[in-house]
Amino acid sequence: MEFEGKVLPQIGGFGRYNRVLALFSWFPSFAVSLNLFCDVFFTQVPDSFHCEPDPALLPSASLLANLSARALLELSVPRDNGSSSGLSHCELYRYRRNLSDFSDLTESAHRDTVPCTRGWTYSKPAGLHSNFVTEWNLVCGNYWKIPLQHICFMTGWILGYIFLGAVCDWLGRRRALLMSVSLSGLLGVAVCLSNSPVAFQLLRLCQGSVLAGVFLSSYISRLELCDPPHRLMISMVSCFFTIFAELLLPGLAVLCGDWPILQAVATLPLLLLLSYWCWASVFPESPRWLLATYQIPQAKKCLQMFSLRNGVHMRDEIYPAETLLTEIDVSFPDDPQPQFHHALELRHTRVIWRNCLILAFTLFIGTGIQYSFTRNIHLYSPKFYFGYFLRVLTGALACVFLCVFVDRVGRRGILLLSAIVTGLTSLLLLALTQYLKGVLVLMLSLLGLLSSQALAMLSVFFASEVMPTVLRGGALGLVMAAGSVGMAASSVMELQNNGGYFLHHVVFASFAILSVLCIMLLPESKRKALPDSLKDGERLRRPPLFLSRTERDNLPLLRTRQPASEYNPDNYSRLVSATRKMLSKDSVPYKIAVPSQTPLLPSNSTTQTGQDQSS
Repeated sequence: MEFEGKVLPQIGGFGRYNRVLALFSWFPSFAVSLNLFCDVFFTQVPDSFHCEPDPALLPSASLLANLSARALLELSVPRDNGSSSGLSHCELYRYRRNLSDFSDLTESAHRDTVPCTRGWTYSKPAGLHSNFVTEWNLVCGNYWKIPLQHICFMTGWILGYIFLGAVCDWLGRRRALLMSVSLSGLLGVAVCLSNSPVAFQLLRLCQGSVLAGVFLSSYISRLELCDPPHRLMISMVSCFFTIFAELLLPGLAVLCGDWPILQAVATLPLLLLLSYWCWASVFPESPRWLLATYQIPQAKKCLQMFSLRNGVHMRDEIYPAETLLTEIDVSFPDDPQPQFHHALELRHTRVIWRNCLILAFTLFIGTGIQYSFTRNIHLYSPKFYFGYFLRVLTGALACVFLCVFVDRVGRRGILLLSAIVTGLTSLLLLALTQYLKGVLVLMLSLLGLLSSQALAMLSVFFASEVMPTVLRGGALGLVMAAGSVGMAASSVMELQNNGGYFLHHVVFASFAILSVLCIMLLPESKRKALPDSLKDGERLRRPPLFLSRTERDNLPLLRTRQPASEYNPDNYSRLVSATRKMLSKDSVPYKIAVPSQTPLLPSNSTTQTGQDQSS
C-alpha cells in the first residue's frame, strides 16, 4: 500500500500527534551531540605547558638559594620561541654537579638537555581545569595517544552505524533506540570512572558505537513520520538542536571544571531518554516499517493509535481509520509472515546500490575535507574559541541555507552546488594560499567549510529519502559509516604529525571535483513518496537531462477513451466497512407490516372476486 497516498491521509496526515512525536525525536539528537562534541574538550591540548623543574638535574643548592621561581624556571627549562610561553615543552637542562660559580650556569658547555623527568606544568585547558591530556600527561612522547583516541571513538561510530543500522531493520526503530539509549547511558557512567588512558579509549569506543544507534534510529523514525512537504524542515530542526548543543558545551565546561563531571552532565540527557521505555506513546514503532515488513496486526494497532490521537474519528460516523483497516484486510487477505531484510541484499540491486555508493562518497568528502579548512582557520588564529565558534556559525548558516533552498531548487541541484563550491575553494586554497593575504585565506576557508557542512548534511538527508524502508537502517548506516571514516582521516594526519597534510588536501579536493559527475546520476526526491520496498527503490532513477517530446501516430479525432473500470476498491472497502458496522449493532428483528387500509390498486384476486359476486 502507498503510505503517503492511502495510509497517512487517513490517520490524520502530519497532524498534532505526529508533531508531538517529531518534538520528542529531536531530544536524542541533542543528547548525542553533547556526547559527541565533548571529545573536543576532553582532548584539547593546553595552549602553554612546560616540564616541571627537577632539583636532581640542577647544581648544588648553595648557588640557587637566592633565585626567584621565575629565574629558577628559566635555568631549568630551555627557551623555545615557537611555543606560546617561550619555554620548551619537552626538555630540561641537566647541569654538572661540580659547578662552583654562578656564571657557569649560563654556559652551554656545562649543561645538556634531557627529556622531562617529573611531569609537566599546564596552563588551563579550554573551559576545563583538567582533561584527558592533563590527567595522564599525553604530550611530547605520548602525544600520539590523542589522535589514537579520536580514531578509536570514530571506529566505534563506524561499527555502530553498520551493526545497529541492521538492528533497526530487524527489530524496529523503537527497540533499536531503547537498546542504544540504555547501553550509552551505562557506558557514559563507566567513562566517568575510567582510571587509565586505555580504559578511557575502550569505553569511548563502545559508547560511540551505541551513540550511533541512538542517532540513526531517531533520525529514521522522525523521517518516516512526516509527509513530503514537512520532511526537510523537520530533519533540519534536529540539526539546530545539534548546533544548540555545541553552543552550550563551552559554558558547561566552565561550570563543570573537571572532565569526569562534564562527562556525567553529558550522560544525564541519555539517562532521561530512558523514560521512553515507560511512555511508549512518545516514541512508538514506525507504522511505515510495520506495513513494509508485513507485520499486519502490529500495524493495525499502531494506525488505530495514530488516528485516535490525531482526532480523525471525530470527522465522520464511519471514520477513515475503519476504512483503512478494511483496505488493509483487502490488500492482505491472509496474514502473511513478517519479512525482514538486511544490507547484504543491496548487492542484488542496481539503482539502490548506486545511490548508496554515491551518497556515501559525497558524505565521505564533506566530512573529510573539513580538516583542511579548519586547519587554515587555526593557522590564522590559534585561539581555541575562535575556531570553535566559527565552525558552529558556519554549521548554522549551512542549515539555514538548506532550509531555504533545498525545497525550491531540489536535493540534487543543491548537492551539486555544494560539491562544486567545496571543490573550487579547495583548489584555490591549494594554488593561491602562499600568494593571498591571511584574511582572504580565512574567507575562502569559511566558504569551503560552509559548503562542505552543507554537503555532509544534505547527503545524509538525501540518502534517508532514496533508501527503501525495508533497508533504510542498514543502507543509511553504511552511508553514515563512510562519513565517520572521513572524520577519522583528520586524526590520521595528526597521528603522522601533519606529515601528509598536502596530500590529504589534494586527494579530497580531487574527490570533490569527481563527485560532481557522480551526483548527476542521482534521482530527485523532492516532494516524492518514500520508497518502501526494494522494487520501489529500484524505480528511483535519475530524471532525463533533456525533456523529450513523444511523437504520437493517432490523430486527435480518432483518439479513443478507455472505459473506466467499474470496480473501485475504495467504494468496495467503504461498503464492506459500513456493512460490518451495521451487522455489529444490536438491531431489532424485522417485522412484516400488514396494511390496515385497502390498497389503492386492487390485486388480481380482488378483481376476480368482485366479478363473481356481480354475476
